[in-house]
Amino acid sequence: MAFPQSFLDEVIARNDILDVVSSYVHLTKKGGNYFGLCPFHNEKTGSFSVSPDKQIFYCFGCKKGGGVINFIMEEENLSFPDAVRFLAKRAGLEVPEENGDRESSRLRQRVLSLNRDAARFYYEMLHRPEGAAVGEYLERRKISRKVAMDFGLGASLDAWDALITAMTEKGYTKAELLAAGLAVQNSRGRLYDKFRNRLMFPVIDVRGDIVGFGGRVLDKSEPKYMNTPETITYSKRRILYGIHLAKKTKRPNFILCEGNIDVITLHQAGFDNAVASMGTALTTEQTRLLSRYTKELVLCYDNDNAGRTATEKAIDLLNNSEFTVKVLNIPNRMENGKPVKQDVDDFIKNRGAAAFERLLSGSENHIEYQMEAVAAKYDLGDDEQRVAYAEEISALIAGLDNAVEREIYTGRAAEKAGISREALQLEVQRAAKRRLGRERRERQRKEMNPAAALQPQDRTKRYTDIHSAMAEEGVIRLLLLDSGLAASCLQLMPEEFSSPLLGKIYGALLTCYQENRPLQVSSLAGLLESGEMNHLTTILQRPESIANGPQAMADYIAVIQTAFRKRQGLDQDPLLAARDKFKNKKGYGGKQNA
Repeated sequence: MAFPQSFLDEVIARNDILDVVSSYVHLTKKGGNYFGLCPFHNEKTGSFSVSPDKQIFYCFGCKKGGGVINFIMEEENLSFPDAVRFLAKRAGLEVPEENGDRESSRLRQRVLSLNRDAARFYYEMLHRPEGAAVGEYLERRKISRKVAMDFGLGASLDAWDALITAMTEKGYTKAELLAAGLAVQNSRGRLYDKFRNRLMFPVIDVRGDIVGFGGRVLDKSEPKYMNTPETITYSKRRILYGIHLAKKTKRPNFILCEGNIDVITLHQAGFDNAVASMGTALTTEQTRLLSRYTKELVLCYDNDNAGRTATEKAIDLLNNSEFTVKVLNIPNRMENGKPVKQDVDDFIKNRGAAAFERLLSGSENHIEYQMEAVAAKYDLGDDEQRVAYAEEISALIAGLDNAVEREIYTGRAAEKAGISREALQLEVQRAAKRRLGRERRERQRKEMNPAAALQPQDRTKRYTDIHSAMAEEGVIRLLLLDSGLAASCLQLMPEEFSSPLLGKIYGALLTCYQENRPLQVSSLAGLLESGEMNHLTTILQRPESIANGPQAMADYIAVIQTAFRKRQGLDQDPLLAARDKFKNKKGYGGKQNA
């Protein structure tokens, strides 16, 4: 084990799960548990629960769950050892390190240190003659020296190993350069700089650590943007460019942009609430990060096909979330009497900050944006296309939860298509009925197959013997409800469980009991993978009474051991066993098998 068990027990004891989770999620007491909006997926109605008695969290929506260590692993994107260190620091405990974990922690710290020194190197190169081309590019883009300094912009040189040479002179190894994603190794084993002849953007997380880099070319070559690969410190799904500055904004919302330059231009113009994803569509992990600082998002992607696709994907992801979502469309500019697409950077340079502020104030909500997108697909002067438009727009409006919104947008859509409000209302009602019908059929399908509802969501963990598995779940629930029942389980072996996962959980609990450690979910954090812990907390949501615990435990054990003997062929009647043995030697009717 990475840490002494006594130390892990102390970390868990000193970090009450309600105290820890409350620092991330607003919780309200309901009965014996606390509920709030899940920090791991988007929702409007809180399905995330914390049980102080069991010291576990569980989301009835996304099915994530576990103890306090698992919560920190998920929320802070940390490995198990780093989550333990995080909580130890919170509780003021000194961490005893073992060789493997000490090396992992040391590598992470070395990579962060290397990133910091690399950022300094790039920054210094920007202000030397070798970085003049990048400096000229920043002047052309009208990025001030102050803003360039705020974002730590730099220059990678047009050389194969300028950074490698500078960093090895500082004592960093080639292995560390590779681990940081700053160097690339070719087929002959030679190392060269990953970023060359580019404007460099250090990527800084909410703690102020430089976790990676982005680089932009100065000409028309490809790829236009290049980012650090996935490393021990950098995950593009979990980081937002500019978040270290935007988190301090006094504005009520965050602006989601498409590129790094857009973020820098907006900050320079006074919109310090702008962030951008790192070369990927908006992710659930990024929305979790945003939810710490705001509940209103303004999508401001480029006004082209790729930008519209990114907007639609973001709207789908944020649908039914706690966020209020608006869409800001950058209008085309006229050039020689023709419309020309422009991005945020172009608009602010051409029209100024005040014009963007007006645009921001008038940004439409995501329903209006989607309705305009639907209308743009059809020629509403053509009767057949108006019918097709009415069908698609009705399905969109029927999906709205709020009856007032449905009424308002039905009227607008009817006016847009030049049809009566009453006719479109009928279409919306039909679409709503179809939607309810689909949901009802899906619900009935599940209800007609109750055994399917008992199976783990992860198909790799499916139960082969439902009857035995239900008893195995019962044993685990009883042990976690009343550790005193563990003494009656000593004759039950993990190998007798039909489910390898449940046998693994049971074996871990039995070990805790034999070592006089508390039987609790948190004690299993280092032994179970994330999906396994989620399943454990899922089965703990099923009802279990300890009113007659000893008898229930005995009944469960009997079911498990009977099923085990049957699987092993140990429960067969002796006469039947002799007959089967005879059949194996001879065919039916006494004929010798060929």
